Amino acid sequence: MLKRLAVLFAVLALVAAACGGGDGGDTTTTAADGDGDAPTQAPSGGTLETVLARGELICGVGGAAVGFSETDSDGNMVGFDADYCRAVAAAVLGDATAVQFKTLTAAERFEALKNNAIDVLIRNTTWTQSRDTDIGMDFAATTFYDGQQMMANPATLPGVTPDSSFEAIDGATVCTNAGTTTEKNISEGAAVNGVSITLETVESFSEAMDKFKTGTCDIVTTDGSGLFGNRAAEAAAGTAGAADWVIFPTSPISKEPLGPVVRQGDSQWFDIVNWTVFATFIADENGVTSANIDSTMGNTPELERLFGTHEGELQTAMGLAKDAFYQVIKQVGAYGELFEKHLTGPLSLERVGSFNMQWYDGGLIYAPPAR
Repeated sequence: MLKRLAVLFAVLALVAAACGGGDGGDTTTTAADGDGDAPTQAPSGGTLETVLARGELICGVGGAAVGFSETDSDGNMVGFDADYCRAVAAAVLGDATAVQFKTLTAAERFEALKNNAIDVLIRNTTWTQSRDTDIGMDFAATTFYDGQQMMANPATLPGVTPDSSFEAIDGATVCTNAGTTTEKNISEGAAVNGVSITLETVESFSEAMDKFKTGTCDIVTTDGSGLFGNRAAEAAAGTAGAADWVIFPTSPISKEPLGPVVRQGDSQWFDIVNWTVFATFIADENGVTSANIDSTMGNTPELERLFGTHEGELQTAMGLAKDAFYQVIKQVGAYGELFEKHLTGPLSLERVGSFNMQWYDGGLIYAPPAR
């Protein structure tokens, strides 16, 4: 801790003029708040320098994605994505609560990142070729492998089952939010399968859900995780018939790898965000959790290196404290913990049998060695 404070004070002395941002303490703002749209990154320094000087991470989230990022009854941002924001804060600042959450629509998210209004975007954002190249984003390790599905109310569109395919939506009105891969996928899929749909787009998915609930739309579509989350939330809220809404097809109609996004051109910050994610993977791979890390962190040489038990040169070379990734797991948790806490438990999104299993269990969760 003393070393982390020394690093922080040294950076503060160098970039005192860059200090600013939020008032700390796990707060939430929206793009409409205004004060977050001005550039916050010091022109002469990288993102790490700016975050250390500010003493707070500004993380862009969706804010209405059930299970991923939403505001609870106490005003706290909660969810799988929100906890990855906290993980980055724990790695960089040693304090998982030192986060200001900025809620962003799909249309706002990339401009907010490019204009330095946020330090990292962790908002159900699909990694695609154009976003990785044309738009100028760098995608860190995928934290959730998703796929687009559709949801129907059997009361208004009878005959639809989880095994239904594109043919079931011929002639239907389909709602989703604009400026997303979802919009493109449903249009292309309908054309390829020779079905006719009326596509109605809105700015936010919550608006699409409102139209679906009132019957304006026969179908609502987004990533499967979003559909499961909204169905669970509506059923819990007592929405009539919500428990019977049908999510289909069983096999998603697209690949949607989701994970943190940073600006291009800052390799140090990219490495920090990337290895924060990898640390949660490696802990999960070795059965390390927030509850048992103090007794298991020395179980293997790799864990000793990752958590700074005897060696910490790799972390300090990145500009972090040697125990940075220990703080990630201790304060926030390993990958499996976050999945169970936010997705399996509340939403019945099963990890077993999905791409979100570890590589040795047939999934795609795979971290390079900490060496």
